[in-house]
Amino acid sequence: MDANYWSSRYQNKQTGWDLGEVSAPLVEIFKNIDINAKILIPGCGNAYEAESLYNSGYKNVYIIDIAEEPLEKFKKRNKSFPTHQIILGDFFAHSGAYDFIIEQTFFCAIEPIFRSKYVLKTHELLKPKGELLGILFDREFEGGPPFGGTKEEYKVLFSKVFREVEIQKSLHSVQPRLGAEATIRCIK
Repeated sequence: MDANYWSSRYQNKQTGWDLGEVSAPLVEIFKNIDINAKILIPGCGNAYEAESLYNSGYKNVYIIDIAEEPLEKFKKRNKSFPTHQIILGDFFAHSGAYDFIIEQTFFCAIEPIFRSKYVLKTHELLKPKGELLGILFDREFEGGPPFGGTKEEYKVLFSKVFREVEIQKSLHSVQPRLGAEATIRCIK
């Protein structure tokens, strides 16, 4: 699943994960983020989360995606968003230091054999005491993407690297995802 695969999904409008807005659990999570924090949203897609944060005064938001199509749509919708904070590239090759990394449908797009690599990379990109915050699917899927999982297996995976891991059933999910999402907070 490389750049061509994801570009094809966007070109063919095969984006069932896209809610067309910020998911409600993230709106709740954003309430606890310092407005001056440096934030990264990997696998950002159409980046409604970045748009919401930026329009709420968070000016240090960075987005990265391997597919060009959603980033171009984002640029058209958000003409004042700094272009140097819009990154076309591979998250796993990215470098930087962030206070927060926001997870929203990127983890579930990664084949499970690469999840340990994701955990290590998020840990590497976070500043000391930085946090990975977001939503994970708390259910299984046939095939994929998306690739599912359980709170229990996520706890084991993230606890190998992060000093503190909190995973809870999401209380604010949209109807189609109700009961199938968990919020995550991992502290470096």
